[in-house]
Amino acid sequence: MKSAIVVILLAGIWTAVTGSATLANLILGLAVGALALALVRETIPPDYSRVRPVKLILLAGLFFRELALSAIRVAILVVQPKMVLKPGIFAYPLTLTRDFEITLLANLITLTPGTLTVDVSPDHKTLYIHALDCADPAAIRRDIASGFERRIREAFPA
Repeated sequence: MKSAIVVILLAGIWTAVTGSATLANLILGLAVGALALALVRETIPPDYSRVRPVKLILLAGLFFRELALSAIRVAILVVQPKMVLKPGIFAYPLTLTRDFEITLLANLITLTPGTLTVDVSPDHKTLYIHALDCADPAAIRRDIASGFERRIREAFPA
């Protein structure tokens, strides 16, 4: 039953990302979702069976909001005649401990315009993140901690 919900959720994401809400595209999304779930099912540890669906939806909503806001910020930076940027790499201390959660956080950061996860420390306690505008790394750290990282912890309880 949970697999069917995940496949339907993946199909919904597929439909949203492709921007085509046709029946054929939805069926393709269901097929892609089922294939993706079949491919990763063995790599997901059994302790992730307690996923909170509502919190997962809130995480997805946060991602799409951050995606839109970051895209707007980057677009504004790029069209300015004189770009005043301070790009840089900063260390982000992780409170997440499981590999799946760290990977998810790293990917959400990378998929958000203006930021890119560069590396994770060998002890899995620090992410190294490149930011297009790194003038205030403490503010970026706070945003990640109170946003993505908090939502991941809520969606995938220990």
